[in-house]
Amino acid sequence: MLPATIFLLTNVLYLTLRVSPVSGSFPRPLSPQEEEAMIGRAAAGDREAKDILIRHNLRLVAHIVKKYYASRADQDDLISIGTIGLIKAVNSYQSEKKIKLTTYAARCIENEILMYFRSLRRQGSEVSLSDPIDSDKEGNPLSLLDILSCEDHVLEDLELNDQQRLLRRFMEESLSSRERRVLELRYGLLGSEPMPQREVADACGISRSYISRIEKKALGKLAERFKTENAD
Repeated sequence: MLPATIFLLTNVLYLTLRVSPVSGSFPRPLSPQEEEAMIGRAAAGDREAKDILIRHNLRLVAHIVKKYYASRADQDDLISIGTIGLIKAVNSYQSEKKIKLTTYAARCIENEILMYFRSLRRQGSEVSLSDPIDSDKEGNPLSLLDILSCEDHVLEDLELNDQQRLLRRFMEESLSSRERRVLELRYGLLGSEPMPQREVADACGISRSYISRIEKKALGKLAERFKTENAD
């Protein structure tokens, strides 16, 4: 499973984009003309255009993830991680460099996933670094260890830790103590396992429907803070 803060962060990002994270529910790709128009608007600082580019490139994330893991549970986690890479790609894309957005985005998505794998390696996770996840141009199996050993210099530049720090700060600044408590229990932010809403309701002594409203409101507040941060 994803680390707790990453899981919460990606839920906030999906809410910001108004997209369901369920695999297979992604919007269609933009036509070349539509994409060019959105890139121009995004370069001028149009936040809506950036969101459109992200939403309509989510299929690219799913496509890339399929080559890493066949397990549906693993794919769901990696799609969330890859989406963060896609958001970074759209926010930093420069059309004057004459690289296609999809090419640039694919690299950012792959790097984000590789950084996640590297964090698992540091944490001593049960992921096997010798398991083949891809093949090279000659068809030879390529393992996580092979990729991580040659990609470390790229991964150093990624910003996931900064995003997690922002999330923590926004929780402190924007949420009430009850809202923070609900998210901490729901997403396992205190080192425990994430809890379903019914168990959170029992722990807080209120109804499950009330917990659902608190969670939705808290995620909405965090989404607005990220929108404001990106607009600055």
